[in-house]
Formats: sequence, C-alpha cells, structure tokens
Amino acid sequence: MPVTATAKRALRGSLRKQKMNSRASKELEVALRIAKNKKTITTLNKAMSLVDRAAKTNLLHRNKAGRIKSQLAIILPKKQKGQQKKSS
Repeated sequence: MPVTATAKRALRGSLRKQKMNSRASKELEVALRIAKNKKTITTLNKAMSLVDRAAKTNLLHRNKAGRIKSQLAIILPKKQKGQQKKSS
C-alpha cells in the first residue's frame, strides 16, 4: 500500500482509470461482436466509432484500430456500401 499522500492520490487515480478502461474495452468487445453478427450499417458505425475512441484514448494502438475498422468495412454487404456512398 502507498505510504505518502502523493502515492495515495496516484493510486486513486489509477484505480479510476482502470475502471474506465475496463468499461470501455468491454463495451468495445460487445459492439464488435454485435457488428460481426448483425452486419448492418448502424451496428458497424457504432463499432467503428468505439474503435476510434479507443484509439484516441490509447486503449488500442492506432494501427490495430485501423486494422479492425478495415475488417469491419469488409463485412458490410455490397448493396449497403453503395447506399452509404450515395447518402454521403
């Protein structure tokens, strides 16, 4: 256990960050699983958004985030890809 006041504050902060990171990673895993199963634009967009946020907060490495987003883009059916481009 920490002895000094600074170490105690650091421990509290690291526990808060650990809780937030574990919550974000679980949410990301669930979103990826749902996106791979349902294969709809909305689920894929939500998963990609969570991947971007995880990379931004260094929960994922940016190259891994790009690789995951690339794999998600391949999942999207071709008919829905054309619809998405027209609406953009």
